Amino acid sequence: MKTVVWVAEGTWQAAVDAAPNVPDGQIILLHVIDEHTMQAVSGARAGLMGRGRDTSAAAEQVLIDGQADLLEAAEARLGRPATRLALRGRVEREVVGACADAGLLVLARDGDHTRLGPHSIGHHARFVIDHAPCRVLLIWPDEPPDLSTVPPPPPHPHQPPHRPVPPPR
Repeated sequence: MKTVVWVAEGTWQAAVDAAPNVPDGQIILLHVIDEHTMQAVSGARAGLMGRGRDTSAAAEQVLIDGQADLLEAAEARLGRPATRLALRGRVEREVVGACADAGLLVLARDGDHTRLGPHSIGHHARFVIDHAPCRVLLIWPDEPPDLSTVPPPPPHPHQPPHRPVPPPR
């Protein structure tokens, strides 16, 4: 079975650590450089370096080198050979596309780690979870919060709010 491990900044160690627990088969370590990040870095460097100097190639190379270093570190942490897949584009779309022929996607929660609930999953991860064409193993990158962090249920929609009954006159 082909397993894709989404190597994302901030949570990649937990995702890689969960990968050896999957059945034997091919492991793909996937990292995506966000197209908006690429544009922002190029624009910022151009602003710092002044007009007329095209620094986009240098900025792009910094991101590509960082991506290669991250995938190398992920493979070293995995401790076994893996295929490295370095992509650029819309993160959520690239991750879903990379899972087209996979049996499993491993990813870590990337939102609020202080409480249980939907905010523990970021925007890109939510899209990937909802659209992945394979099984998904979603893990906490650290210790999960206590059950006491679940908010109380909302009032029943067909039940009017409790109002005290006035005393008889």
